Amino acid sequence: MTPQAAFEPAPTDARHYDSTSIALHWLTALLVVLLFGTAIVWQRAPRNLNWGDPLQSLHISFGIVLAAVLVARLAWRLSAGRKLPAAERGIMQVLAQLVHVLLYVLLAAQVGLGFLLRWVQGEEFAFFGLFSIPALISANRGLERTVENLHNISAWAIIYLAGAHAAAALFHHYWRHDGVLARMLPGLRSRGA
Repeated sequence: MTPQAAFEPAPTDARHYDSTSIALHWLTALLVVLLFGTAIVWQRAPRNLNWGDPLQSLHISFGIVLAAVLVARLAWRLSAGRKLPAAERGIMQVLAQLVHVLLYVLLAAQVGLGFLLRWVQGEEFAFFGLFSIPALISANRGLERTVENLHNISAWAIIYLAGAHAAAALFHHYWRHDGVLARMLPGLRSRGA
């Protein structure tokens, strides 16, 4: 393979991911935005507005939903999800796969850190006020700052990596016109399918 061939797109067919994969992908993206947004707003909102507790409760509930969606997404991907050929070849294919793996790892770490943070704080965390998740470990205020910092670092890493992922999809759509973005957009399913 020539060095130039490593940067050429692999041939793509007109198929799309299945509806479940598409729904889980976009639900994950929506939850990441909601989780990041609620955290930023509650941390930066003026204290006199009293938004902290409701937004934190909403953030925790969305985090529990993300945990369930992530489990469903991994199970679907490993079992029934449609596998499509790689959109790239060579080093670009390796980088694309690496980004996907890193996103999954960071999302799983983020969910785990979120749960751990509530447990080390010794605070209840409830799902939209319907039920609470019991603590699996005892409260440990000494670990709180470390876990919170890791949770924040992981959140920013997800945002940056997801941004790069989105930018790459837009590059494929607007620059290469190769249909890669259309594989994950339900509105573009009719083109060439």
